Amino acid sequence: MATTETASPATTPTGSAPASGRGVGLAIALSSAASFALSGSFGHALLDLGWSPTALVAARVGGAFLVLVVPCLLLLRRTGLPNLRQSGRLVVYGVVAVAGAQLFYFSSLQYLSVGVALLLEYLAPVVLIGWRWAHGDRPTRAVVLGAALALVGLALVLDVVHGITVSPVGVAYGLGAMLCLAGYFILAEDQPGGQAVPPLLLTTAGTGIGAVALLLVGGIGVLPLSVGFGSTVLAGVSVPWWVPMALLVLVAAVLAYLTGIIAVRRLGGAVASFVALTEVLFAVVFAALLVGQIPSGTQVLGGVLVLVGIVVVQGGSATAPPWEAGRVLLRRMRGGPRS
Repeated sequence: MATTETASPATTPTGSAPASGRGVGLAIALSSAASFALSGSFGHALLDLGWSPTALVAARVGGAFLVLVVPCLLLLRRTGLPNLRQSGRLVVYGVVAVAGAQLFYFSSLQYLSVGVALLLEYLAPVVLIGWRWAHGDRPTRAVVLGAALALVGLALVLDVVHGITVSPVGVAYGLGAMLCLAGYFILAEDQPGGQAVPPLLLTTAGTGIGAVALLLVGGIGVLPLSVGFGSTVLAGVSVPWWVPMALLVLVAAVLAYLTGIIAVRRLGGAVASFVALTEVLFAVVFAALLVGQIPSGTQVLGGVLVLVGIVVVQGGSATAPPWEAGRVLLRRMRGGPRS
């Protein structure tokens, strides 16, 4: 039996939500970006204990699966099992969007600096513009301008000017992460014809399949699987290892993926991908608060450019100016009438 399609705002032919829902969608997307951004600080605390990246990511998404599996089973009792096409989508999402993106990213770190690896991965919005264009949705000048501003700002935030190393193998891994991240936004979008997979089911199956894929990769020796226990430092306080692990699972995986899927379906993959760039800004702030990494003036300037780029993309892809979405969001926060 096919699952019933979850209720979501109608989208325009370009895949973005109407102006009335963009404010809420933007707030959800920012929440998702902030949740994802915490993974760096929580993961840093565990890496200091000897966790390998593969084991860390497998534990993160595997733990999210264990948290969500019971609610997901209750959902399936009401909606029924996914059909063959939806099941195939779940498998691809788990392998590509969950396991693939993180596996390629951590592999690229063996050859490239963190800044270059992240910059390559976050070229995904540019890929999405090309994807939309290939499907008949030609980007406006505002979208192209916003994309350029966001990418320049991202480069400044990551400070890629210093310490850049270039390796063909590393670049190949980074581009693989980029394609997987683009796949995440495409796969998370609603599908026509009642084929949409509920966000809870997509997140649960995706994290479960992703965890299995990562454990298989580690099990056959492609990447090391190692763990460490004891106490680590988080926000200047000594805490047991399970504290950052619990936060990594509950906040940086469960909450992050669920809100991310909902945001993509409200805003469309193209716009949501640019809002997701704020993950880097949140990561800088959290790193300063939790692990004492203070951003430079250049990074602050880059953050401003990223935000300006997102606003331009919002305006260029919407039927209403981006500030109207902000007004809608404020009205809803104050309990005012819905537009």
